[in-house]
Parts: sequence; structure tokens; C-alpha cells
Amino acid sequence: MADLIDTRRDWLLAEIRRTGGEWTPRRVEAVMHASPWPTSKRKDLRALAARGALTASDAPDTGRRTYTPKLLNLRSAA
Repeated sequence: MADLIDTRRDWLLAEIRRTGGEWTPRRVEAVMHASPWPTSKRKDLRALAARGALTASDAPDTGRRTYTPKLLNLRSAA
């Protein structure tokens, strides 16, 4: 079961990085609808933020939480 969760979250993270922008549970639900997995959208977003892959932000006026992908640091080994 843990492999399924990691795979689903990895797929979601790849989609977030590919398209960028702000992500809400509603946006995740729309994207995951086309995926091969059911979603627990808020849990997946929180887990990816806990992993350090996403940054969570709360809008001061609405309190709405959104997530954005963190940039990858791809330094050359040379």
C-alpha cells in the first residue's frame, strides 16, 4: 500500500512541476481525475510539502492555502 501512495504522490509531483503555478485541492482533484489513482488531495499536497517538494502559502485575505513547486537545484558535479 505504501508503494501505491508514493507512486501516486510522485505522479502528482511530476504533474505539478510540469505545469507549475499555484495548486489547490480543487486543482489536484481535476488533475487526479484523469490519473489511474484515486486521490486524497489535501493529504497528498501536505505530504509533498513535508517532503520539501512544494511550498505552502496562505493568502492573508482569504486564508486559502495554495502550494507551488520548489525549484530543483541541479548543480553540475564538475
